Formats: sequence, C-alpha cells, structure tokens
Amino acid sequence: MKLDQAQRNILTLLQKDSTLSTQALSEKVGMSATPCWRRVREMEEAGVIRGYVALVDRHKVGLGTCVWVRVKLKQHSADVLDRFERVVKACEEVVECYELLGETDCLLKLYLPNLEALSLFMHNFLLKIPEIDVTHSAVALREIKNETALPL
Repeated sequence: MKLDQAQRNILTLLQKDSTLSTQALSEKVGMSATPCWRRVREMEEAGVIRGYVALVDRHKVGLGTCVWVRVKLKQHSADVLDRFERVVKACEEVVECYELLGETDCLLKLYLPNLEALSLFMHNFLLKIPEIDVTHSAVALREIKNETALPL
C-alpha cells in the first residue's frame, strides 16, 4: 500500500499514542473526523496497522535481562528451518527471531529475569533442539535505545 502524507502523519501519531480518539487524531493531522477515520480503517484493512498494544516496561515486570542468541543450524534444508521455526515461534521467551545471511543462520532476542533464567533456557530449551549446531549469546549491559515507532 502506497501511503500519502496524511496517512504517514496518522501513523506517526498512532505509533506514539494509539489511544487517541478519532476526533483528537483528526485535529492533529488537520482533517475532519470522518475522512481521518476512513484512512485509519483502510490501513487496518490493508494490514498496515496490525493492531493496537500496550507497551510494557520489561524492567517493571521482572524481565531485566536482554539476550541476543546467534544460532547456526546443522543443515540448510527447508525441513530443518521449518522445524526450527515452529519450535521458536512457540517459545514465549523469544520475542524476536530473524533468519540471516552469513555465518549465523538465525538471531533470537530474549527477555529474561536474570542470567540463571538464561542458563535454564539454554539447557532446557535451546540446546535440546536437534536442528541447532552452534549458539553464541550476547547479554546486553544496558539499553541505549529501544524504539517501537517506525521512521515514516
């Protein structure tokens, strides 16, 4: 879907505060409420807006440890990748997973309570996946930037 400037403005505002009423949103983008509502609805129906969520402070809910795990798979067949993807998608500790080019096949992002939880995750889950050959982990010392809004 090609976005016009009004749609980009609407998305920028909704990314910052998805609780804005249609009236407040329309005032901020400089259009009347009905056309504004229609544009939001079009973007929802097209899948540009996938949903509305609450952004939770992970530290305040006990998930202060951020870990990146690089995974190298034993083989590069579609079956191996499909099995790996199914297992990872079902794991709630994995909040992001990317298939990569290069020496690393996949990159996982985890939020965990502490390093002990990382050890349990590695031993009780990740290292039991037969498709995995090698893993390398990196623990974030501190978060410098974590932005959810896309640059439109």
